[in-house]
Amino acid sequence: MSTSVLRRSRGFAAAALLGLGLLGSAQAQSRTAFVQLFEWKWTDVAKECETFLGPKGFAAVQVSPPNEHNWVTSGDGAPYPWWMRYQPVSYSLDRSRSGTRAEFSDMVSRCNAAGVAIYVDAVINHMSGGASGTSSAGNGWTGHNYPRVPYGSSDFHQPVCGIDNYNDAWNVQNCELSGLQDLNTGAAYVRGKIADYLVDLVNLGVKGFRVDAAKHISPADLGAIIDGVNSRVANKPYWFLEVIGASGEAVQPGQYFGLNGNLVNVTEFAYGPQLHGKFAGGGKLADLRTFGESWGLMPGNRAVAFTDNHDKQRGHGGGGNYLTYHNGATYDLANVFMLAWPYGYPALMSSYAFNKSTSYDTSYGPPHYSGGATKGPWDGGVANPDCFSQSVGGWVCEHRFRPIANMVGFRNATVSNWSVSNWWDNGNNQIAFSRGNLGFVVINKEGSSLTRTFQTGLPAGNYCDVISGDFSGGSCSGTVVAVDTAGNATLTVAAYSAAALHAGAKQGTTNGGSASVTFNAAASTSYGQNIFVVGNVPALGNWSPAAGVALTWISGSGTQGNWRVSNVALPAGSSIQYKYIKKDGSGNVVWESGANRALNTVGAGGSQAVNDTWK
Repeated sequence: MSTSVLRRSRGFAAAALLGLGLLGSAQAQSRTAFVQLFEWKWTDVAKECETFLGPKGFAAVQVSPPNEHNWVTSGDGAPYPWWMRYQPVSYSLDRSRSGTRAEFSDMVSRCNAAGVAIYVDAVINHMSGGASGTSSAGNGWTGHNYPRVPYGSSDFHQPVCGIDNYNDAWNVQNCELSGLQDLNTGAAYVRGKIADYLVDLVNLGVKGFRVDAAKHISPADLGAIIDGVNSRVANKPYWFLEVIGASGEAVQPGQYFGLNGNLVNVTEFAYGPQLHGKFAGGGKLADLRTFGESWGLMPGNRAVAFTDNHDKQRGHGGGGNYLTYHNGATYDLANVFMLAWPYGYPALMSSYAFNKSTSYDTSYGPPHYSGGATKGPWDGGVANPDCFSQSVGGWVCEHRFRPIANMVGFRNATVSNWSVSNWWDNGNNQIAFSRGNLGFVVINKEGSSLTRTFQTGLPAGNYCDVISGDFSGGSCSGTVVAVDTAGNATLTVAAYSAAALHAGAKQGTTNGGSASVTFNAAASTSYGQNIFVVGNVPALGNWSPAAGVALTWISGSGTQGNWRVSNVALPAGSSIQYKYIKKDGSGNVVWESGANRALNTVGAGGSQAVNDTWK
């Protein structure tokens, strides 16, 4: 009920901004959350990067394991179970459930061009389970014999044992997890084969890795693999590890913090249950006022935070209480909080629909055609993806839920102020807080609406409530909130809803219309390259290189030229972000470096020119 200022560790910079700095794209410095597109095809991921993730400001996509894997027609009685992807048969990218090597490479290039990095879910602790089988590429394999790597019996931990004692680190890291054949990651040959696979991915443009089952690889072995990869590539990838650190167990996340030159991140499995406890487990949102490391969470600069992931939403991977899309509006509110609160590097979940009652339900594979081929959300040349289904056989696409998608922009806009101020609560399940003078959020998890005048901390102006609507081209499709010169604003928030204002969604001072802008750019190009301008409004392609505005060569000598495009109609009185790119006839894109350029357009009917030099 009172107002206070809460300071949070600025350790996020080491976690998120490290990963974001790897993007090499137009908005690398301001992208601060990523999404797991679970079981999406490569062609669909590429299109999603260009049409939605890039324009919305997502940092990256975590994709399902891309290597050749076991092909399981039925698991736990369910058709084509998702977990077949976590049973490698080789490190070939020729054919996985998500597509071919050529499609994977095209996806990486297109997502990078859209400012969205690709993080690969790397399964390197083990190979497949069972005595024999056929792979996703139609190749045979037998136990401890994987000819396409190749691996033989000497490349696995011997003698064969099963994990049965989590108080014994040797047992956890040298025995088989759920019957999956455990690689001898202490052997130089095995490390070399794993490194070859990961280096190949980095050379294709992959920017980061989630290391699956990392707690089942000793820190020494995994550190050697990471160093082996980093030493062979020009751009070192971002690394985050799946380490579930249950209390009292022998293997804990902190044992891995020194890896990757003391920069590695770890998935914080305690984060989701803490949110569940306050949003759905009988606790109060008012208690979240002190949320963070004092609650027993790992340091924020180490943590990948998540409300749910593919394992936890199904009760797999050690179980626990986690919110999922099955929780309806409560799930949305928990994600709003995660994206507003300064802790860790948030990972959002994007699911296909499943039931939770039985192992059959939780093993059920993604939407598919007869024969098991994945039926992707973008299949059929549709104008919009087939999302928002909560019936088995459909795609949920939580990342497209407006409260979640638009809060990514909130986090991007507020990252430079890693603190909480102007906290308010009603002693129960209504809370509000600001992120300095850059953002303000209200969350109402009660059965009646909330109307109140709040101290937002924001400069005076009209702001788009990005929960109720979208902000684009200087205008808002939802509620516009006026903040007065003292920083106060009156908001009405419906039951089980939220409101969020931020500096990146502040309306201009004009009454609409367009301004005419001429872009002049001095740049050197190679043969076949042309210059384009892209930006954060539809007229500049919403950051999509394919929709950028072409400039024309005006004058120059040799490779150095002066380029221009005249009379580009942009929203009047708006703050525009933009950048120049070089693109050749094959679609290869080079972004200029540094921060986004900023342009404040003049009033409706006016004209202006900018004169820039390629950075």
